[in-house]
Formats: sequence, structure tokens, C-alpha cells
Amino acid sequence: MSAINVGQAVVLGVVEGVTEFLPVSSTGHLKITEGLMGIPVDDQAVVGFSAVIQVGAIAAVLVYFLKDIVRIVSAWFRGLLHREERHNRDYRFAWWVIAATVPIVVVGLAAKPLIDGPLASLWVVAASLIVGSGVMWAADQMGRHKRGEDDTSFKDAMLVGSSQILALLFPGFSRSGATMSTALILDLDRVAATRLSFFLGIPALTGAGIYELKDALGAGVGAAPLAVGTVVSFVVAYASIAWLLKFVAKHSFNAFVIYRIIVGVVLLGLLSAGMLG
Repeated sequence: MSAINVGQAVVLGVVEGVTEFLPVSSTGHLKITEGLMGIPVDDQAVVGFSAVIQVGAIAAVLVYFLKDIVRIVSAWFRGLLHREERHNRDYRFAWWVIAATVPIVVVGLAAKPLIDGPLASLWVVAASLIVGSGVMWAADQMGRHKRGEDDTSFKDAMLVGSSQILALLFPGFSRSGATMSTALILDLDRVAATRLSFFLGIPALTGAGIYELKDALGAGVGAAPLAVGTVVSFVVAYASIAWLLKFVAKHSFNAFVIYRIIVGVVLLGLLSAGMLG
């Protein structure tokens, strides 16, 4: 018997696609949804499934930003082959993304037993949703929103990339929320912060999905639920990305802050009442 059936995979794919790039915590929402459906959130197969369907959301980013990615990757290869091309900003940016991914890979491998075990608790998710909301609100208020995408530096990329560790250790904090908040504190505008969050998330999330694939298949999740969840995640995430970029161009992050607090408080109530385990 598969740990997750096709119907559940559809629901989780929708949740993943909607929440992966919104600063509301896809991991937190997946765990809440799994809990409501009676799926054990700390089961290795379930943890693996969640990581694998993220690849669908990442594929949506690759398609949505295909022109930008082709330009950056092409510049990187040209720079590797020709010294004179190494002054190209896109060549440098490619290296920034690679370097900024190293911290989360190191921590992810070193802390995997904690991440898959005690830190996978719904109590941690609830607390992280609320605490992360405070961080996001403060960052949006503190940031001067005066720097655009062309003004980003290696230091920005490293700080924003390293902030992904918060979401890795505390599901509910939100990878997007952590990276966007850090970028706002560094005075990037909301659109630049959002786009930088997208680009820095590609290697980390893709690597996590590939790494977890063997556990997801080997521990009881069938190929059909994995495929369905990933495809649904891709379609929904593509629409979510398009909406988010339009939204942040004209609005603050306050709506996300309020939503996260509500979800966190409701989750604490459900856990306290014994309605979720």
C-alpha cells in the first residue's frame, strides 16, 4: 500500500504549487495538509514525497524564467572558456548562485536527522509561521526598497542564500519568506527580492528533490502519486509565480504576514485540542 494515494497526491501537488514561492511556507502547509488527511508527517516516504514534488514547482520557475536562465548559463559557460567574458555580470551572478547554495547543502546534510525527525513537528511549524511573520513584517518596514536587481552583489547573494537555512531547520518559517525578508533588509525592492529568491531557490530545491527521490520510492510512495503530484505542482506553481510578481510590484507583504499569523494560531489551537498530531 502506497503511503500516499493519487487523490492525496493531487491535493498535495496543489498545496505545493500554490505555496512554494509565496512567503507562507510550502513545507508548513504540506505538513498541515498531510496531518489533516491523516498522513504521518514524519514518515520517511512522506518527507521524500514532499521534496520530490518540489521539483515540479522548480520546473515551473525554469520555464517561467527560461530566457533569463539561458542567458545566465550561457554567460557562465562563455566565461569558463574565455577570460574576457568573465567581466559579464551574468557570469558572476551564476557563480554567486552556486556559492550561495553551499551553506544550505552543508547544513542540510549535517542536520538531516533533526530535519526529518524532531524539527518536522507541527508544533515547530506553527511557531515558525508566527515568528517568521514578525521577521517578514519587520524586514518590510526596515527596508528602504531602493535597490533593483542590477544593484545586487555577491554579499547580497550569500546572505540571502544562507537565509534559506532558517526554513530548512524550521519548517513553517518559509524559504521564500526568509530569502525575501533578508533581501528587503538589504534594501532591495520587493520585485528584486522576489526574483533573487526564485533564482537562489532553483539549485537547492532541485538538489533536495533528487536526493530524496530514492527514499520516496523505496519507502512506500508509488511512482504514480509522485508523477501526479509533481505535474500538478508544476501547473499550479507557474500560475502562482506569475501572480506573485504582479502582486509584489504594487503591494507590501502585510497580507502574507496576517495570513501566516492566522494559520499559525489556528494550527496551535488544533494541536492543543488534540485534533492534529
